[in-house]
Amino acid sequence: MQVLKGKPESAKLLKARPAQPGECKWIGLEKLTYRDPNGQEREWDSAVRMTTSSGGVDGIGILTILKYPDGRPDEIVLQKQFRPPVEGVCIEMPAGLIDENESIEQAAIRELKEETGYVGKIVGKTPIIYNDPGFTNTNLSLITVEVDMSLPENSNPQSKLEDNEFIECFNVPLKDFAQTMINLDSQGYKLDARVQNVAQGIRLAQQYHLT
Repeated sequence: MQVLKGKPESAKLLKARPAQPGECKWIGLEKLTYRDPNGQEREWDSAVRMTTSSGGVDGIGILTILKYPDGRPDEIVLQKQFRPPVEGVCIEMPAGLIDENESIEQAAIRELKEETGYVGKIVGKTPIIYNDPGFTNTNLSLITVEVDMSLPENSNPQSKLEDNEFIECFNVPLKDFAQTMINLDSQGYKLDARVQNVAQGIRLAQQYHLT
């Protein structure tokens, strides 16, 4: 039986405090020393992920495109999830960390099923990209997955979230994706950079007739 979960909008940050050494499981801090192009030594503060797999890739983001057999417009799957660091609900795409001895592709298919209930086919994969290289070394590959909505396994998708995951999935017509992100921003939602960058890319393609 699936446990009923509260909506992401019901969550609230209660307090923040400095972390004690060794207290954080997922994130660490490093003081980096490097040599600049002129030969001068400099220092840099960096946040590092503590759980990178042996393959050197932290995680995956999944651009999930729903394909309908009846001619309905393609849709993209988005998510709402409360993120304490930004004190609000973020608009995101399905995503997750890569397990040890798991390939990028295997992680994408697994996370898609767990977070959305959909079964899909990988049709594209980006090179490894870095989320915020001036701040952290975290990285990912962005995977494009098509979901055939005519398949029985996709007729009634059920997510399998962990106890500490409160994710609400919703679908948006791909042609309306960019404007939907603007609308969600105006409603007070926080926009995940990866999602907004894809939406902006679509807007640019429409504006400059690149299709």
